[in-house]
Amino acid sequence: MYDIIIIGAGITGSFIAHNLSKRQCKVLVIDKEADVANATSMANSAIIHAGYDPKPGTLKAKLNVLGNRMYPDICKELGVTYRKCSAFVVAVDPDESKILDTLKSQAEDRDVTCIDRSGEDARKLEPNLSPSVIRALEFPDTGIIYPWNVAIALMEEAVLNGTELKLCEKVVDITKTSSGYTVTTDKSVYESEYVINAAGLYADRIYEMALKSKPDYSIIPKRGEYYVLDEMAQTVVNRIIYPVPGPAGKGVLVIPTIHNNILLGPNSDITDSPDNNNNTASALNYVKQNVGKTVINIPYDKVIRTFAGLRPSGNDGDFYIKESESLSGFVNVACIDSPGLASAPAIAEYVINEVMQGRFNYELKSDYIHRTPIKYMNELDDEAKNEMIAQDPSYGEIVCRCCLVSKGEILDAIRRPVGATTVKGVKKRVGPGLGRCQGGFCEPLVVDILAEELGIDKTQVRYDSPDSVMLVDKM
Repeated sequence: MYDIIIIGAGITGSFIAHNLSKRQCKVLVIDKEADVANATSMANSAIIHAGYDPKPGTLKAKLNVLGNRMYPDICKELGVTYRKCSAFVVAVDPDESKILDTLKSQAEDRDVTCIDRSGEDARKLEPNLSPSVIRALEFPDTGIIYPWNVAIALMEEAVLNGTELKLCEKVVDITKTSSGYTVTTDKSVYESEYVINAAGLYADRIYEMALKSKPDYSIIPKRGEYYVLDEMAQTVVNRIIYPVPGPAGKGVLVIPTIHNNILLGPNSDITDSPDNNNNTASALNYVKQNVGKTVINIPYDKVIRTFAGLRPSGNDGDFYIKESESLSGFVNVACIDSPGLASAPAIAEYVINEVMQGRFNYELKSDYIHRTPIKYMNELDDEAKNEMIAQDPSYGEIVCRCCLVSKGEILDAIRRPVGATTVKGVKKRVGPGLGRCQGGFCEPLVVDILAEELGIDKTQVRYDSPDSVMLVDKM
């Protein structure tokens, strides 16, 4: 019998699990994916928004601002990268400038730092801003992360402190009992006093299983598509560039990443399936056309990949975070679209401290264990690198030439508390396959390492899900 079952191991579920792992309670996290942060948390803009944009009076407005302020300390504690990069929201005509007035007023009301700049002044800082830009609001507290790195680190630490994690398990039924809930998956049956539904794109379906009827919210999957530009010596922009927001969201952005790539996107298309994350020519053309309104001199010859991500939007434009009125102890953490990533740490605290109103007030642990962060060789100085190689020669064996990832780092990624078991899992943790050749050189070597370390045949190594076969037979 568990105290709490969390359904969903994305960034929201991981923050909740991490928070609860500091307390004397028995927690189980279940996810149908092959890894932590494998769906919405994997494919998004990776921005920690400052909090000026959400509609006043919403949970989004409240939790975005709080979450933004929590991230720097959390990332420092976990040993993952957070970069405060700043952002411009730019206007290209007088009507858009009026929208900036509204955003500025909202920022002031929320104590979000905002700097008002003319188009000319903004171009001095960002020379590739379009000549059409007449005004920009700068939000210096905007940040960027790799969401999957944060989620994996959170879950690693949670598991080190007793949280159980079940991946590749699909929830198929939830039944209310006298003592709590029975959660049935395609592999097992679990009992728990409480259930937290953080299932992202499937949250409404999970709630329907428990409710045995249609819930009072529904998930609307919105697909956003992106270009990824190669790392460049002379970057296109140093800050995130937003257009003024519109009915479809924050618009098409230009986004620097932690490792100096550039993301272009997203669009926002409603799709009828929570699994429809394919790229489309029309959407990518839309991204190109709209990026050109705010930023010029984009080197499309540097595109190394495209991708699409799905956002679990709700039907009333706000997060849906509340305990079920008819199912005591069943908490929905649903409709977590943008700014869900930026809000995630505040969402976890809101669920535990406000929604559950002290019912999760388990005693704090006195012997809490902190994770040991991954050491990335390409971030170390020569002395530190030589010391690592002297201790373990595998750290001197380069597997990924684009990102300079060693065999030692890959072995560490596999052996960690929530270790990689797939090619994509290794890629998420230490980076082989993220660079210019997109795994063309290193992927076969990663397959070899996974097979040897996991004690399986190479034909059993998967890219990601159990049906994502890499090799079909031996020659």
